[in-house]
Parts: sequence; C-alpha cells; structure tokens
Amino acid sequence: QVQLVESGGGLVQAGGSLRLSCAASGRALSSYAMGWFRQAPGKEREFVATRWSGGSTVYAESVKGRFTISRDNAKNTIYLQMNSLKPEDTPVYYCAAGRTVLRGSRDNEYEYWGQGTQVTVSS
Repeated sequence: QVQLVESGGGLVQAGGSLRLSCAASGRALSSYAMGWFRQAPGKEREFVATRWSGGSTVYAESVKGRFTISRDNAKNTIYLQMNSLKPEDTPVYYCAAGRTVLRGSRDNEYEYWGQGTQVTVSS
C-alpha cells in the first residue's frame, strides 16, 4: 500500500509562487508515474501535470510555462513548482501515483491519491 501526503499549500498573492510537495511512503515510487490534479468546490477534478519514471512530462495548457513537476526518487517525493500564480489556480491540489499511466491526464489511470492541499491565490 502506498500513502501520499501533500504539503506546501497556502495563501499567496497573484503573481507569486508556491512549491507543493508530495511525500510517498510504503513503497518506492521510482517506477510509478506521478501526477498532480486539482479540484475546486462543485467542479470536476482537473489534470495539472504528470511526470513519468523516465522523465517525460505533460502539462495542462492552462499551466504550461508556469508550473514545473519534478521528482526526487531518493526522497520518494514529487514537487510542483507553481509560478506566476493566478486566482484561477486556487483549488485543492492532489498528487497521485500509478504504474500503468498512459495519457497522464485521466485520473482513472492512477491507483493512489493523497488527501490534498489547499492553494488560495488572492487577486
């Protein structure tokens, strides 16, 4: 079993930056694809970014050029560096892990999910 714990969320002004972390325990995730999703109240979960074990990445168009997903296999942790934040980047962010992730953007490809961390961007 894998447990994922996000941290790093908080309140930031528009244009600012935050770095989210997702620490995994229970199993080494070096062979897993890792993703970030976000969900606002009353809305569907939205894909943000995915990083496969080989290093390739994919981003949602809405965050491309502003967000960077990275991983530290030695620490069993993934990160989401978020720059130039906008009020629409506000919802709860979730990390996820999966062994057979093909497209990255489909949440049903992921097996494990964290509990989420809130990001609030004020205008």
